[in-house]
Amino acid sequence: MAAAPGQAAAEAEPEASAAAAEEEEAPGAAVSPASRRLVVPGSWVSPSGGLPAGLERWFPAGLEELDVSGTGLAALGAELLPLGRLHTLLAKNNRLGAEGSLPKGLAASPLGRALRVLNLSGNRFARLPDALLGLRGLRSLSLGGNRLHRIPAAIQELRSLEFLYLGGNFITSIPPELANLPLLSYLVLCDNKIQSIPPQLAQLPSLRSLSLHNNLLTYLPREILNLIHLEELSLRGNPLVVRFVRDLTYKPPSLQELAGRTIKTRNIPYVSGDLPENLLRYLDLASNCPNPRCGGVYFDSCVRQIKFVDFCGKYRLPLMHYLCSPECSSPYSSASQSSTSQSESDSEDEAIVAARRMQKVLLG
Repeated sequence: MAAAPGQAAAEAEPEASAAAAEEEEAPGAAVSPASRRLVVPGSWVSPSGGLPAGLERWFPAGLEELDVSGTGLAALGAELLPLGRLHTLLAKNNRLGAEGSLPKGLAASPLGRALRVLNLSGNRFARLPDALLGLRGLRSLSLGGNRLHRIPAAIQELRSLEFLYLGGNFITSIPPELANLPLLSYLVLCDNKIQSIPPQLAQLPSLRSLSLHNNLLTYLPREILNLIHLEELSLRGNPLVVRFVRDLTYKPPSLQELAGRTIKTRNIPYVSGDLPENLLRYLDLASNCPNPRCGGVYFDSCVRQIKFVDFCGKYRLPLMHYLCSPECSSPYSSASQSSTSQSESDSEDEAIVAARRMQKVLLG
């Protein structure tokens, strides 16, 4: 007996819906809805360099890891924003970097709130995208092998960051604000054009590994000895390793500085009513000379000296010292040579004790 036309249509409709669902579910490859990890093949990327829409519908359990590396991707579009369980996004070795490479509203989206690991190495970013600076839950960020020339001060907004990889770029300086990342444990800045390390970097309380090899460093700030948790320091391929550097410069102090030094070293009492406000602020800027035999202070005029200090009893690294006068560094000062030598020895011994916390120093 032939089925009624209405009944045949009703039976055919679920079959058509199922076929359409299958097509939407797997554009070019089989996808398991139970899986929470997806490695996207290059065939999924559109000719314009984008991903297919509907990713969140393919994974009812919630996609947690997405790898779109090496697919020729030119943009991460809005189709990713609803992925509220995606904690790891790998997009290495693509064509990302132009304006609009990252979706608008990323930080406020479900994806932005969930993301913990983001790898954009091997792309074409000339600057760190503003969209990334709002990812407050991000723990690992990799932008190695791009075209970055600077690290923005706003990097300090990524307060949850534990791992930062910026090697293989064109970065020339490190912003002091980088020291405001309390959880940062691994910092990779190798293969750049960095010439100096800000002393504030020593304020990173959790830093365990610092990679600075193949840069243009000629000295390290003495404060680096304060990195009490540092276990690995990589310095090979820097001028401070391949060339013996010793620099001594001095600009004579002004009359104002001489007066300020006298007030500070002789403990001359003063109150706010005795001096103008600008001079009171100036006196508050006095820095103590690190020479334990000196006891002096300095303001703007100081001796910038590179001193080689033993690390782990095996390596001698140049650390920057700021002294109040040339006499503090000369063995032929008014004090006896033996006293000065003893002073330098005492200072070096202190540095060695601090440096023993370092477990691995990579120079070659």
